[in-house]
Amino acid sequence: MMKNVVYFFLLFGFTLVFGQNKKLKTTELNTTELENKTFIGFDGLGNNYYIKDNVFIKQNDTQKWEYKNVALGKITSVDYVNPLQLVVFYEDFNTIITLDNQLNEIQKLNLFDIDNTIFASKIGLASQNQFWIYNSLTQQILLFDYLKKTSKEIGNPIQGDIQYTQSDFNNFYWIDDVNNWYAIDIFGKVALLANIPPFEKIQIIDSEKLLFSRDNVLYCLNNLTKTVYEIEIVEKSFQNYYYKDQILAIFTNQQIKNYKIKLP
Repeated sequence: MMKNVVYFFLLFGFTLVFGQNKKLKTTELNTTELENKTFIGFDGLGNNYYIKDNVFIKQNDTQKWEYKNVALGKITSVDYVNPLQLVVFYEDFNTIITLDNQLNEIQKLNLFDIDNTIFASKIGLASQNQFWIYNSLTQQILLFDYLKKTSKEIGNPIQGDIQYTQSDFNNFYWIDDVNNWYAIDIFGKVALLANIPPFEKIQIIDSEKLLFSRDNVLYCLNNLTKTVYEIEIVEKSFQNYYYKDQILAIFTNQQIKNYKIKLP
């Protein structure tokens, strides 16, 4: 009984406010044709990242690089939090590939060969020569040292299902099946950040902000004020989006449209 009461008040404390008439204006910058590629995102160095026919592509205004590894099956995810050390994950083969900034292979890690108790379903680059790994076998978050090839569990096993994960150097974020948004740092400290509205697509900016879309409307959640803002964009429908450094990219099947926006 006490546990249920505590949980109720915890969620009540994270109740969000959909602000009436609170809208964030954008300024349209430019449009790029996609040419049958899936746009992943961009970095702060002017590079865009794509996947086309299971080939990972990095491209800027003057150069283009490609990486493919047919033997490992379909690319599950790409982490480019560090543009000089890119991480490509192949879940079917439990394998992590690290690439340099020209997409040359640096390291190949088959987790089955290293530790057959690790069945990775989520991968991200962490600080101090480590990867974040979510081990679906134990529902445990790991920090994996890719130089020493050793791992350590942090925090307790995650209860329930995970809808979404994202990470940066210092934090691993996840949203569970009842839309609770959590973060764990490299020292194992877990924080419940908010209970968020239903979403179709989502991008976590940091522990204070995230973007989410629903019914082809894009929103920004400010976690400090517990306020949700609608973002004004031209597109009536879109496939996905990506935000970084006050640039919002909206992409459809045919093109990417970039907007300038300042998040509250």
